[in-house]
Amino acid sequence: MRILVVGGSGLIGAHVVDVLRERGHAATTVARTAQPGVDHLVDVDAASIDELRALLAGHDGVVYATRTDEQRPLPKPIYPRFRRDNVEPVVRLFTAARQEGLTRGVVMGSYYTYFDRLHPQWRLAERHTYIRCRVEQAVEGRAAAGPDLPIAVLELPFVFGRAGDRLPNWAGPLDRWARSRTPLVAPTGGTAATSARSVAEIAVDALEQARGDDIPVADENLTWTDMIGRIAEAVGRRRRVARMPSGAARAALRLGGALQALGRKESGVNPSHLPDLLLADLFVEPTTGRSLDSALRETFPAT
Repeated sequence: MRILVVGGSGLIGAHVVDVLRERGHAATTVARTAQPGVDHLVDVDAASIDELRALLAGHDGVVYATRTDEQRPLPKPIYPRFRRDNVEPVVRLFTAARQEGLTRGVVMGSYYTYFDRLHPQWRLAERHTYIRCRVEQAVEGRAAAGPDLPIAVLELPFVFGRAGDRLPNWAGPLDRWARSRTPLVAPTGGTAATSARSVAEIAVDALEQARGDDIPVADENLTWTDMIGRIAEAVGRRRRVARMPSGAARAALRLGGALQALGRKESGVNPSHLPDLLLADLFVEPTTGRSLDSALRETFPAT
């Protein structure tokens, strides 16, 4: 296969490129900024269908591996911007891919869409703009692709790992906290987690099989206590993680939501409803059973 990887210089995209080449496939990389190994500098968010067709010509499939910061507060209303960043580029990309006769695709999505299906009573797409746009991304991207271009949507949780100097965007604050003398505390609940390498292998499997379904991804399910404790151990500062009272966590997050509202700002995941997610067990079953230990050490090295 010859595969175009949009976001090929990022944490996940770089691993996808590695796995494709290890299996004997050809990979072409697209990114917004110049990096070693990037074949084409293109802002896919702004590229036209004709420009995307020129990139896609001669390829068998495409991987969309860019991301949006769902937590950054933005001036209201945020829905038009999130749709412009998350939905419209995917629609144009897979319209172009269909017109060029591509036969397979993968979109790196979010595990929040998995929980939106699993727990409709949580009303996640209604309450959180980011989740709404992730749902629309999958639906409208597949509609643009048509029946002859199946698109697998990988529903990703916390992703650990490293690609060169690229790390998860949330890793820095946790790294500094784990290395500090500040007490470690964690609320109830937890999350699924995976490694960038594992995501890449599942993505390439989906391309080889021309899958078109939703694929929830998890290597391990971790309580927040377990995750923070393992991060502290990885950096060489192993110590006890205290339990944060649920009421305190709810109050802090709701205060953040109130302050955002006063500033006429919103974030993709609404902090007023975030406690319902943070304090839940956001676990994915089944897991791959692969250990996260090496990916944890890559993300949070001891020195």
